[in-house]
Parts: sequence; structure tokens; C-alpha cells
Amino acid sequence: MAFKNIIGRKPQIDILQKAMASNEAEFIAVYGRRRVGKTFLVREFFEDHLCFELTGMLEGSLPDQLDNFADSLKRATGAQISLKTPGSWREAFLQLQLFLDTCTVHKQAAKKVVFLDELPWLNTPRSKFLGALQHFWNTYGSKRKDLILVVCGSAASWMIRQVVRSKGGLHNRLTRQIRLLPFTLAETGEYLYSRNMKNLSNYSILQLYMALGGVPYYLSKIEPGLSPAKIIDSLCFSENAPLRYEYDQLYRSLFEESGQHLKVVEFLAKKRTGFSRTEILNEIGMKSGGTASGIFEELEESGFIGSYIPFGKKANDALYRLTDEFSLFNLYWIKPLGKQKPGTDYWITRQAQPKYKSWAGYSFEGICTKHINELKTALGIAKVATEESPWRYKPTVGSERSGVQIDMLIDRADGIINLCEMKFYTSEFIINAGYARELRKKIELFRQQTGTRKSIFLTLITTFGVRENAHSTELEVIDLPVDVLFKVIY
Repeated sequence: MAFKNIIGRKPQIDILQKAMASNEAEFIAVYGRRRVGKTFLVREFFEDHLCFELTGMLEGSLPDQLDNFADSLKRATGAQISLKTPGSWREAFLQLQLFLDTCTVHKQAAKKVVFLDELPWLNTPRSKFLGALQHFWNTYGSKRKDLILVVCGSAASWMIRQVVRSKGGLHNRLTRQIRLLPFTLAETGEYLYSRNMKNLSNYSILQLYMALGGVPYYLSKIEPGLSPAKIIDSLCFSENAPLRYEYDQLYRSLFEESGQHLKVVEFLAKKRTGFSRTEILNEIGMKSGGTASGIFEELEESGFIGSYIPFGKKANDALYRLTDEFSLFNLYWIKPLGKQKPGTDYWITRQAQPKYKSWAGYSFEGICTKHINELKTALGIAKVATEESPWRYKPTVGSERSGVQIDMLIDRADGIINLCEMKFYTSEFIINAGYARELRKKIELFRQQTGTRKSIFLTLITTFGVRENAHSTELEVIDLPVDVLFKVIY
């Protein structure tokens, strides 16, 4: 199997390998945000097995798409002359059937793979594409034990509604699905290393990840030999910065009515602890219902937002927060510029601002939360059942107590709760007397308000570790430097 060029993606490769080993016909949907590497994954994995590949044309008419189909079939057959353009998608799929009956790929290939990329673009108005696809699969594809049909698309809302959660003709037709998300920190490090950036430290990679996330396309634009600040300046703030206007294009390409999606994301960027569904809907002026639920599902499935239930609360108390690093970075730093030209070394000069500290803390906390499996492995509890959530205490009006926020609790089935604090610093983190009092207060209030009888282990996740002193010793701090987030976990 030729997939040596694929970085990371072990869980996704496992799914595709099972499809290859299956004795049944396979119908696989691959979906995720723009630039995340969906097409690359499919092409690299199935390289020796691809019989036919068709990529939809952006804003192409039905005749354009059918001409494109004829050209793709010509390439697949190796014909020297142009093939007749089908008059409809039903006729196109009949031509595809005839081709597959005679298709020969690699002699040892047990499976034939048909790859339909950018599926939403193929489904032009009144084209009857979905009906023809459904008919093709039900009457032909599903009966071919040697066939794998892979469909892919960057328009997340369309893929989720029409394919993954389809209530129409494709309902329950999928045999497997892959929700492709950006790289983890470990995968990002591996990717940059493969592109001759072997001297970047984990801290440098973290700085890049906080701004760009693990999106392969964004990472591919990085030039070797530059510092993280220079890289970010080049990609986001220079005169010809390739990512300067990516934010709006990103959401427009993913969601048919992206305006409301953007309103949700931009509201969530205002508070790292998140907002309730009701608060969000009131802010954007939308009523609760199917349309609103669709927006939340599409944003969450695409990896832009996440939902969580605060410790001790119920499902109805769930909060949403922004989890996409690039969106957060854009809303803090790029969008406020408007059409203003930032000038040379813009990003380097921003790092001394208080706003930088606020953004960095927000971004680092989200990254730590995403890498919960790596944190559990570092704690030696990878196989222990856990529930992760933040916790906050808001005193009643008139109370002399102040509020308390705990970044993340890892509630363990073995009778322990890890009370986690995330601290982004440029050097070792030092617990001084004031912060030690704050930590003791958090533990005390948490015990009082929740009534828990579990043991509480104070856990600090920092960039360069915690310097040992009397306070760290007295508090019995578990020290997790950022390096633990770079461990490969599958």
C-alpha cells in the first residue's frame, strides 16, 4: 500500500485499511474544513487502486460538470479521442458502470476505487445528481464486493446534511466516514520535520500552532530558516501575506449561509470560558430550532467550536467555546487591521502588548484541552475512564467571596480529580506566595461547593515547566511541561 508520504493520520489510515480488507462494497465519506488534506489523504492512500477520479468544478453549470466527467472518463480509459459527453448524470453513471466492468488496475489490487471529490460542486441546481448517485450505488455499486466509492467535499454543511446525516436517498448508505481535523501538535512537528524544518523546538512549533492551528495547507507555506515571529509576519501581515484574507474565504467555502456561522464564532471569541446556546442565539438574533441546531452542528463537526458541560451541571447547561486557533488569531490580530498595512515586523512588536498575553492564554488553554489524550498519558491514566470539564464559582449577590475559575478538571473513575491550570510563559513558571494562596482558595472552594470526596491533585500545564520551590512542594504540584503534548498517541 503506497501511503508512505502521509504524515500522521493513523486512525484515518486504519479506517481505510479496514475498507481495503473488507469483503463487502464500501461507501466512504471524507469531510472536514478547507485546506485540511482530505484529497491528499485519499489520493495517497489509494494511489495504486484508483480506477476513476472526478473533481467537481466550482460554480460550473450542469453541462460543464458533464463535460468534466467525460474528460475524466477519457483519462481513466486512456482513450486517444474524446468520449461522448453524457446528457445527464444517470447516463454518466451508466457509462461509469460500463467502464468499471472492464477496469483493470494494479494486478494485485483486490479493490477498485472510485473517488468523487468536491461532491457539493457536482450537485448543481436541478441536475438530479444525488438521485443518480443513489441509483448508481443501490443498483450497482453496493453489489460489487471489489468496489470502494469515496466521496469528499469541503462544503461541510452540505456534506453533513446531504451525505453524512442524510435523511433522503443516501440515508444509511455510508459504510464508513472520516471526519478529518487539523494535525495534532505531534503531527505538526512531524510534518514540519519532513519539510526540512528540523531545528524548530517544541516551543517554536507551539507558537506557530497557536496562530495557524494544525492545518496542513497553512503549514506548507512556512519557509525554513525563519523564527516563529518572522514566519507569522510573512504569512499573515506582510504585503503579500497568503493568509491575510483566508478567514472570510474559509467560512464562505464551507458553509452555504456563512453569515450566521461567523456571528457565532466572533461572539465566542469574546470569552474563553464560553457561552450557553441561549446566550449565543440572543446575541446573533436567531430563534432556537432546526436552523440554529444545524449551524452549531456544522461548526462543531468542522472543528471550529466545541461544547462542554461544566462540572456538576447537566446537558442543558452546556457551554460552547471557540476552539479553532486560526479563527481566534484572526479575530484578535488580523481582522482589526481592516485594510491597514501592518508594516515590517508587525507581529514581533505585538508580543509586548497586554492583549498578547490574553490571546496566548486563551489559545494555549484550548490547545491543552484538545490534547487531553496526551495529558492523560503523561499522567499515567490513559486507560482510566475520565470526564473533562471546567468549573467556575459565581458568588451570590452581596457575598464577600470572589468568583473562581478552574481551567479544566479531569474527573477520574479511580477516585481522583486532577485540577488543571494552564500557563503560557516564556520561561519556567514560578509559583509565588500570591498565586499559591489563589490555588489553595480554588481547591477549598471546589471542595465546599461540590461536596466531592475524591482526592484532588493540583496539575500545572506550562510551556517550560514549574520551578521547584517551597510553594510547589507544599502544594504537591504535578508538573506537565508542554513537551508532553507532543507525544504521539493513537
